[in-house]
Amino acid sequence: MKKILLTSIFLIGSFLLGACGQSQETTDELKIMTTFYPMYEFSKQVVGDEGEVELLIPAGTEAHDYEPSAKDIAKISEADALVYNSEDLETWVERLGESVDIQQTTFIEAAGQIDLMEAGAEDDHDHETEEHHHEHDPHVWVDPVLAMKEVETIRDALIEKFPEKKATFEKNAAAYLEELNALDQEFQTAFKDAKNKTFVTQHAAFAYLAKQYGLTQESIAGISPDEEPSPSRLAELKHYVEEHNVKVIYFEENASSKVAETLAQETGISLEVLNPLESLTNEQLKAGEDYISVMRDNLDALKASIQ
Repeated sequence: MKKILLTSIFLIGSFLLGACGQSQETTDELKIMTTFYPMYEFSKQVVGDEGEVELLIPAGTEAHDYEPSAKDIAKISEADALVYNSEDLETWVERLGESVDIQQTTFIEAAGQIDLMEAGAEDDHDHETEEHHHEHDPHVWVDPVLAMKEVETIRDALIEKFPEKKATFEKNAAAYLEELNALDQEFQTAFKDAKNKTFVTQHAAFAYLAKQYGLTQESIAGISPDEEPSPSRLAELKHYVEEHNVKVIYFEENASSKVAETLAQETGISLEVLNPLESLTNEQLKAGEDYISVMRDNLDALKASIQ
């Protein structure tokens, strides 16, 4: 039923595109559509003042659950490019070819040059839902080093489409890559001499970060934040927390923390926020928070576990 509904939406989107395409005004300013927050931030940093970068998935919306509306498809059709992470997260992108002219709208897969991990042991536990199962872990952007690769991919794809803007894109990207490199150095310094390198999360979104810095992520749920563990998995985690003297369980603000709270209450340990940056709230955006500031908050939070 969901696939039938989505197909109908794509057809409606095609109709809307045909209806509005005749009156679309030409402009020299680039229009870049991006799927969710990290793609927006990375693209905005590369594009700078050369065009408008728009966020498709609204602030505070769960990226794993999103499906585009007819209006969203019309917006994509009017853009010069759509920047997305990967088809393992934005599973609906592969169906856009039915209604979007790829000669007009270039699709840029930011994680296209990255070998994605298979959904690991964290996602193989006995969860009570099969919704949004992922074959691969899409959360590469949470690793500063892989975030740099995504920025480079976005830069190179935009240069290929708009070669006259190469110097600007390269300059903008270089400045942001320098900031990301400094962030990477902060993570390396914080964890290089740590003896306890294990942390417990509600959502298995930090496998790439853990691998990059020699850490171990133990998750309550799987790749999708709406997955809930079985009672046997909770019992297993309770034993794990007690056996390894875990002091903190991490949850995310934009998803239910019910399971993490239950485990924390049963084991008598504290809760801290670890943000997977799938979206920022409107309040965070208005306060001037961004990818780097939130990642630094994550670094400070992880220091409570990684010692």
